[in-house]
Amino acid sequence: MDKKKLRLLAIGLVILLLASGLTAFFILASGNEKSSSDVIRVACIGDSLTQSTEYPYDLWMLLGTSNYNLRNFGAGGTTVLLSSETPYMNMSVFQNALDFQPNLVIIMLGTNDAQPSLEPYNASFVGDYMKLVDAFQALASKPKIWAVLPPPLFSNQSGRITPEYFKLTVIPGIEQAANQTNLPVINVYSALVNYSSYFPDGEHPDSAGAKLIADEIYRGISMQNATTPQP
Repeated sequence: MDKKKLRLLAIGLVILLLASGLTAFFILASGNEKSSSDVIRVACIGDSLTQSTEYPYDLWMLLGTSNYNLRNFGAGGTTVLLSSETPYMNMSVFQNALDFQPNLVIIMLGTNDAQPSLEPYNASFVGDYMKLVDAFQALASKPKIWAVLPPPLFSNQSGRITPEYFKLTVIPGIEQAANQTNLPVINVYSALVNYSSYFPDGEHPDSAGAKLIADEIYRGISMQNATTPQP
């Protein structure tokens, strides 16, 4: 075989290898894209009970890490009320949660709304909670949303929130907002009412308490057949 034919053969082999490589690349890319689109995006919305506890991680483990992409969008100290100094909806993490385009949204807010200084604004609580819900309901991803009644306040060690006001006003306010926006409610409050020892400071759960919160939320979303995103 002369040099010209050898050169042509070599060029042909290079072209064949390049074509094969590109084909393999596109097959892998297509497969990864399909796999990614099958993963269900979960947004955990809340205050320090979400941001600074192990509950979101425990929930992710229960759901299954291969099928769910769970993100913690908690922001400590935040409130439902827009009239406070730290409304959740004014935080950048709120916009981050919207940009995530979640398929499932778990809202566990309201504990910080039990501050005595916020009692004069109580009439706005339900409406502000509904605004938060409306923002997620308007997303293109059309997520399923759950309103979670936060765990009880077992003491007032910090002096900044009132357990009785939380129980008698905030909890019913969340239930009312959920009813008016057609949201299912997950009652973490009742599930943990007998576990005060899991809340060392009376407000925040230890690892065992966080696990109980995750268990209750997992049970709630499983009951609603949440494995398929809302159309």
